[in-house]
Amino acid sequence: MSANHSSRTQALVESVTREGRFVSFPRNPSNTRPAYPAEIFGEYVFGRKELEQFLPKPVYQAYQRQVHGKKQIEKGVADAVAHAVKVWAMDKGATHFSHWFQPQTGSTAEKHDSFLSMKIESNKFGGLEMSPIDTFSGSQLLQSEPDASSFPSGGMRTTFEARGYTVWDTHSPMFIRNTPHGSSTLYIPCVFISYNGQALDEKTVLLRSHDALNKSATKLLHLIGVEAGSVSTTLGTEQEFFLVDRSLYAMRPDMRLTGRTLVGNVPPKHQQLEDHYFGRMPSKVLAAISEAELELYKLGVPVKTRHNEVAPGQFEMAPIFEEASIAVDHNMILMDVVHKVAHRHKLKCLFHEKPFAGVNGSGKHCNWSMSTDHGLNLLDPGREPQHNLPFLVFLVATLYAVQEYASLLRCGIASSSNDHRLGAHEAPPAIISAFLGDQLTEVLDAIEEGRDLKQSDHSQYKSILLPGTGIDLKVSTLPTIDRDLTDRNRTSPFAFTGNKFEFRAVGSKQSPSFPTALLTAAVAHASEHLYKAIKDKCGNKETADKETVMSVLKEYIIKTKSVRFEGDNYSDEWRAEAKKRGLPILNSSPEAYQALLEGKNQEMLQATGTFSKEEIQSRIHILQERYVKDMIIEGNTLVSMVNETILPSAFEYRGILASNIEKLDKIEKALSEPEKISLKQTQPHVSKLQKECADLRKIIDSIGAMNEGHEQAMRCNNELKPKMDQVREFSDALEGEMADKFWPYPKYLHLLY
Repeated sequence: MSANHSSRTQALVESVTREGRFVSFPRNPSNTRPAYPAEIFGEYVFGRKELEQFLPKPVYQAYQRQVHGKKQIEKGVADAVAHAVKVWAMDKGATHFSHWFQPQTGSTAEKHDSFLSMKIESNKFGGLEMSPIDTFSGSQLLQSEPDASSFPSGGMRTTFEARGYTVWDTHSPMFIRNTPHGSSTLYIPCVFISYNGQALDEKTVLLRSHDALNKSATKLLHLIGVEAGSVSTTLGTEQEFFLVDRSLYAMRPDMRLTGRTLVGNVPPKHQQLEDHYFGRMPSKVLAAISEAELELYKLGVPVKTRHNEVAPGQFEMAPIFEEASIAVDHNMILMDVVHKVAHRHKLKCLFHEKPFAGVNGSGKHCNWSMSTDHGLNLLDPGREPQHNLPFLVFLVATLYAVQEYASLLRCGIASSSNDHRLGAHEAPPAIISAFLGDQLTEVLDAIEEGRDLKQSDHSQYKSILLPGTGIDLKVSTLPTIDRDLTDRNRTSPFAFTGNKFEFRAVGSKQSPSFPTALLTAAVAHASEHLYKAIKDKCGNKETADKETVMSVLKEYIIKTKSVRFEGDNYSDEWRAEAKKRGLPILNSSPEAYQALLEGKNQEMLQATGTFSKEEIQSRIHILQERYVKDMIIEGNTLVSMVNETILPSAFEYRGILASNIEKLDKIEKALSEPEKISLKQTQPHVSKLQKECADLRKIIDSIGAMNEGHEQAMRCNNELKPKMDQVREFSDALEGEMADKFWPYPKYLHLLY
């Protein structure tokens, strides 16, 4: 296996000697200084400003009325918009356009069509002549027709009923992406539906949930005396990922086929010194992320933060908050841009939730809130949260949603990859609870008990500042700083963090659309419950008085106490307490998927119009099928690696030891004792690895022969997954015993450092 070792060595040498990629930052129009980020932001986006600039004023006004009135766009208006965006895009080098959508694959889909068309005319000789012309019509803008049977549909589409439609999402701006040879492509954000109008994508259900929340939240605000024309959800997604050398990645079939390492030991030093988090970024990583940021600025993605994460080789990028549906689009763009830019820098971006065993995995923390069209953040407590009625109402509505639909929220984050991460003392557990912090807990307790707030003792601080408290650092040259209302509980899956909830349990590689849609729908339904409860008490009054609202809030505060937890979510005590409280404990994805079949969950999803009954059945079928396929792919990959490379490498190593023993014994038997010890140490690992791998093969074949459904998924979780862990255990033990040059794959040491 010396050839493998030679390739690894060559790849390592190249990784540290190759020249870095250089990209010059844009300059201002007068070329007197580097451009500011705000000057290039949205350069590749055709948004409201561009529409107003390129369209005649009457057409622009008609377009706005039709879009905001949710009416069908007239053909003339659609043609005008299509012509305007074609001119804008082609002036920037676009040669093609694409309907860009989000099927239920966790990624995005696109098909490129050229603007080029052929105009056919009769000539004077009675024949036909064709001449080239660049065209883009309103009908081409509004919809396209991909083959719906080739995407996950849960049985709603088949090869003999394959028609599906992509429909332009007018709320999300169009944009262009650079393609090879100096050209570019116009991207049109779309939803994806079946011939019968059923949702086949992630975006349609998200938009439906927003409509439901807008309706119920606006109605509730009016009832408590707050003016609002509409309510929307906001989202900020903290995207974590690993970056590894691409040449080393290419030598790992497990990483190429499954996104994670199926075998491998952590090096002696990994994250135990806690020195990687917020540390200085490696130069090649900073170069890649900086280039990605430059592209994202131009694409209108408001990336704000970049930093090292906890594990070696792990990083994070985070944007500024946006309206949720646009934030989801931007997260999918960010993932794609980082992936492609990393490739240019000879790096591979890993979005898998647990690419390396023994170090932290990656998440996508979804920071979620609600805002009115007047700019009021409904989850902003303000200086006196106990007197902030809109905040209290929607805080309690959110808690009630989490309380009632915890199993559904767990379903929204369930996948074979995220199961490796949840509850592993690096990410929230599989038990959904909410964290508020001491001060907000005191506010709710005071309302429940009908008393004033307790006065906290802040005598240790020089001053007290609201909304938090001032912290005196006891250093004369340093200023007093504000302290937030709440501490940060990193073990909570759903934590209040100042003016929003942070859904920390979402997986890094999944689209944030599905969990956000479920959360939004649940809060919409909870808001409807609060509205009815307050309305029943206030009778015919158009606006409820504060006393009535507070009496209803008291009832719901009591109802939601069981889902609030301020302690360590990793502890065994919490698991026992959660069971005592009756909270759902769904340890695996197959168990979590069953939440979609619970009566109250189905009732809520249908009542809010987020899912139809057929779409719910389709979704659970897709989730289960994907789980099984992912697990079987991993199992087959592991069997292939063990049988085709790991065991042969071990046999060769053992053969070398045996040959050396034979040679040394001819001189003096005592000389071969070290080699005999090494040979004996590998023996049990090789034998057990061979046996366990054969057993793994049988389990895979048995599961593959089953009918699709819950039982098949459960067998993957209960039998296939533990057997893969056993195979890995013996493979990893063997890796630790064999000489490095005989091990066939790049090790963690070189992948992470």
